[in-house]
Amino acid sequence: MKVAGSGNRLLAMKGGVLLTVALLAALRSGHAQVTVPDTVSNCCEGDILLVLDSSGSISSYEFSRLLLFLTDLLHTFSLGRGQVRIGLLQVGTAPLLEFGLDAHDTQASLQKALLNTRQLQGDTNTEAALRLALDLLTKPETEPGPARDAALPKVLVWLTDGVQPGDVDEPMSELKERGVAVLAVSTGHGNYQVLRRSVTPPVENHLYFVDIDDIGIISDDLREAIIEIIRAERLRAMHVSSHSVTLQWRPVLSAGTGYYELRHSCVRKAEGDAHSDTGVGCTDGHYRRRTLSGDSSWVELTNLQPDTTYTASLTPESNQEVLNTLSITFTTLPEILSPAVVLVSDSAPHQLRVSWGPLQPARVQRYRVEYGAIPTGQVHTVSLYGHQNSTLLTGLEPDTQYLVTVSALHATGDERAMSVKACTQEAVLPALTELQLTPVDQEGTRVMWRGQEEGLRGYWISWEGQNTQNPSEPLSSSIYLPPGSLSTQLTHLAPHSRVCVSPVYTAGRGEGICCQAD
Repeated sequence: MKVAGSGNRLLAMKGGVLLTVALLAALRSGHAQVTVPDTVSNCCEGDILLVLDSSGSISSYEFSRLLLFLTDLLHTFSLGRGQVRIGLLQVGTAPLLEFGLDAHDTQASLQKALLNTRQLQGDTNTEAALRLALDLLTKPETEPGPARDAALPKVLVWLTDGVQPGDVDEPMSELKERGVAVLAVSTGHGNYQVLRRSVTPPVENHLYFVDIDDIGIISDDLREAIIEIIRAERLRAMHVSSHSVTLQWRPVLSAGTGYYELRHSCVRKAEGDAHSDTGVGCTDGHYRRRTLSGDSSWVELTNLQPDTTYTASLTPESNQEVLNTLSITFTTLPEILSPAVVLVSDSAPHQLRVSWGPLQPARVQRYRVEYGAIPTGQVHTVSLYGHQNSTLLTGLEPDTQYLVTVSALHATGDERAMSVKACTQEAVLPALTELQLTPVDQEGTRVMWRGQEEGLRGYWISWEGQNTQNPSEPLSSSIYLPPGSLSTQLTHLAPHSRVCVSPVYTAGRGEGICCQAD
């Protein structure tokens, strides 16, 4: 909470009446002079809703002073979508939206609208006004045009004399729960607890008690409190690497309203710095300059030095208003020599895919990939161009561990290598594709099958049935047949015996098929 001023309100009653009448006449005159500052700030982005006590408890003199205070408080903000939107909601017997958040996109328009606002008089129905404020600040956008970012900060500034504000605890709590920051200015000294509960912490920065004649002395503090909430990080460094960076900003221009001038330069490190070897190519006072169109919102800076600090400034040059220069400092990443990472994928019984990075075609002349089975396998070599970062190794043995080494020959003559171990998958042996059992006579069954011939060494036939004389010991037997066999006849099978046929390969037995005999 901040308390300011000790002026006497009797000023409006002792000859000040004429001053008040003259001031109000000037404010409501269509020819009133509106002073617009030469420089406005594009520091911020968000919504500010002013909730102004316009009831009969506020004198005409106080109301006029509040309007002048608001013109001074808000004159530094750049207005419009993508920057700051400002609306005014008056508190009376019924709330009145004097102008909405999208009503004004220039300071001249806003200032004139504020100075020509007429007082409502009537009761102080703050609760109804706050309900409307909640709807205005949190409802989804319905107007045509680019969608407004719902995550942008929203601020409610409540200006009151503190007289009978009503039951505001519930709507204020709901506003804050929905992410709205609440600040309050009271020109009276009552209802401190109500006001204290209403504002968003910290109370010392968001609650002000001030005499109406001294209200101007809180303008700077209140403005800074608002800016702290809606300050926009307009110029950001994204995708920083050793030799490049992408700068992004929220646009404040368009193609027809101006252009951007971008400057960037490296920062020479001080002597004795732990990293004094960086910034070797820096020249004090030397910078690079680029001109970008007004509809730009990003730019990529390339050919930067690794592990070096740079400063960049972006100046919006507008033919309509003067806008602040945006600045940022960033440091590129240390140099990463390829290969810094080697990955193995697409593992199969007879092949592996090897990839590496980062890809540096300007710095690497060629890559060499060496691979061999562990521990004593023959080493094979593949040579690749510097713009390649992947190769498929084929003709490998299944279920085998390999050592893979990727070496890069850099343009400087240096060579850097990295090794990984990788395993091929087990061989997938072809399965039997068909099995058929046909009764021949009372004691015989013909077994016929079909399978893959490639790599085949033979067939394994097994059968098992119930032993009627000793059920605990089932009858079972098996035979091995050469690869050209496609059928055989089994005799003396027990009833309902289970017959299985499996293909046999050099690497092992493939998946077979089982059937039950009749």
